[in-house]
Amino acid sequence: MQSTRGRPKAPLHVNVDDRQTLERWMRRRKTAQGLALRSRIVLRSASGVSNTQVADELGVTNATVGKWRSRYIAQGLAGLLDEPRSGAPRAISDDQVEAVVVNTLESSPRNATHWSSRALAESSGLSHTTVQRIWRAFGLQPHRTDSFKLSTDPQLIEKVRDIVGLYLNPPERALVLCVDEKSQIQALDRSQPLLPMRPGQVERHTHDYRRHGTTSLFAALDVATGKVIGELHRRHRSLEFRRFLDRIEREVPGDLDVHLVLDNYGTHKTPTIRRWLLQRPRFHVHYTPTYSSWINQVERWFADLPNRQIRRGAHRSTRALEDAIRLYLATYNDDPRPFIWVKTADDILASIERFCLRISVPVH
Repeated sequence: MQSTRGRPKAPLHVNVDDRQTLERWMRRRKTAQGLALRSRIVLRSASGVSNTQVADELGVTNATVGKWRSRYIAQGLAGLLDEPRSGAPRAISDDQVEAVVVNTLESSPRNATHWSSRALAESSGLSHTTVQRIWRAFGLQPHRTDSFKLSTDPQLIEKVRDIVGLYLNPPERALVLCVDEKSQIQALDRSQPLLPMRPGQVERHTHDYRRHGTTSLFAALDVATGKVIGELHRRHRSLEFRRFLDRIEREVPGDLDVHLVLDNYGTHKTPTIRRWLLQRPRFHVHYTPTYSSWINQVERWFADLPNRQIRRGAHRSTRALEDAIRLYLATYNDDPRPFIWVKTADDILASIERFCLRISVPVH
């Protein structure tokens, strides 16, 4: 009688659902190769062959077959998945991380206004890459600054509510136009020819330029449609602004009221302009708070103009610059898109209040 060597193996049974999953893991291209091999081991072992035969067929050791066979019997499919690995222990303690953050926020080196990663690394005894990782984790950028200007307008709250109300709930039978001028647009020509973009090289131009005069763009943005009424003048006095208002009056149908959102620039408040507005009762003016150009939507449109048309162009005369701006206006108005205003007046005022509290400025 022939005896069987070794301990008897526990029976391995694969149900229908597990079999489908194992076969899918074997076939899928994106499955990790280790998981595909374990699936083959389990399926082959379930057919009743010995561990030695499975090991020979799949090119692995008997111990490997026994390991994954036992894991499947004990845990099912979950036993074939990789267990999370602990990795190397942390070399930087919480106290060291806290010291880097506190020093970055509350101190500065003796010879500079802010820390560099290498200076702080030398001071703290860490590597500069460690300091950079800590800065990234906490969103710290000591090398960068930004600017702000809070409105000092005593009627800030009333004006914000008035203008935002126009954007979110415009009046019926009326047109809301955001009006302003972009003055002193320079016609610049580079001192040497442009080197165009090519594979592996960005467009290049000289840093110096020649000036060929300036022009000013008066623009009125229809907040409902995004269409822009534009007019170019070499100067930007109240005389030119009145002519632009005449242009708006001609283009807006006479049966509609016109609500103008304007800033506090001097040319918008001269006696000439006041008389013009008094003679036209369908025109209603809404002045923005001081230092609050962000609330006038045409300023957002002005920001796109140099990026799309002016900054990278070469204009050898003021006429060439004006032709380029007129082309941009015509092309834009072929398919205008309005800006979508989403913040309510309460949202804006709450944000201003939070900012004032951070810089310890009392809110009036």
